[in-house]
Amino acid sequence: MSVDTLLSYWKQLTGIGIIAVIAGLSACSTPKVFEPGDAAPANPRDVSSVQNAVPRTEAPSRYGNPDSYVVYGKRYHTRKSSQGYKEKGGASWYGTKFHGRRTSSGEPYDMYAMTAAHKTLPLPSYVEVTNLENGRKVIVRVNDRGPFHDGRIIDMSYAAAVKLGMLGKGTARVEVRAIDPRTHAAAPAPVKTATPAVTTQAAIPPQPVQATAAATQTVTTAVPVPASASPARIINAPVFLQVGAFASLINAERLRSDIAGQDIGAVRIVEADTENGKFFKVQVGPLADHGEAERIAQTLKPLGINAPRTVVD
Repeated sequence: MSVDTLLSYWKQLTGIGIIAVIAGLSACSTPKVFEPGDAAPANPRDVSSVQNAVPRTEAPSRYGNPDSYVVYGKRYHTRKSSQGYKEKGGASWYGTKFHGRRTSSGEPYDMYAMTAAHKTLPLPSYVEVTNLENGRKVIVRVNDRGPFHDGRIIDMSYAAAVKLGMLGKGTARVEVRAIDPRTHAAAPAPVKTATPAVTTQAAIPPQPVQATAAATQTVTTAVPVPASASPARIINAPVFLQVGAFASLINAERLRSDIAGQDIGAVRIVEADTENGKFFKVQVGPLADHGEAERIAQTLKPLGINAPRTVVD
């Protein structure tokens, strides 16, 4: 057999070997590692209506649960169960760089979904994450691996980071607690208590609809203020910045809770009956003037609230 023939035969075998290696790698999960240039979306979607992940019993991921794997020379061992897991540490988040890419569980990453990445929890798992710096909590579905950075125990999706109030800083100290879907489904929904500053103006009293007629009338008569309006015409009218309107009171309460810690003053929820049904409107105020409304609107932009409107009572 000639040398040329031997070389040709060797190349064919090498090519087959490379193809086999690539096929083998594609069948396994690839842990998410840090990449420079990751960021929030340039034109972020409003995530105020994105709800917590709903824990449910699922089959383990076919690809995301190897006994162990190695990243940056360090070996990680996957937990067989998430039961009893509870840990405090650093949290980070990931966004546009990974949006649409395959996660370790095989699903595409959606930065607008309530998901997270963890180094060792079985995929999928459900956890409650508490931001220990501001008390905010979210429930997320763990479907990816990471973060591979010293001192950090979980990587939040963009939407979850917004909900936790950690978007601007980029990191936060958190507590992560595993949720058992079997017991969580049977537990009553928690009742969130508003802070005193919000309760005095924002809470809707648990009374029949007839008793809220005054609030309904207030919202129904609120009108947008044209940019050309003369300050003299509205000087005595209370100014509010409306940041959302929901058919669900729960969603309105959630948005109020999300923005209440942003140094924007009082936040209220008012009920309105419209031709399209009942709505609960989340409004910041009363405010001193339209300049203050604009300042607050800029403050809320990093939370994905991009189109608030000024109204007067």
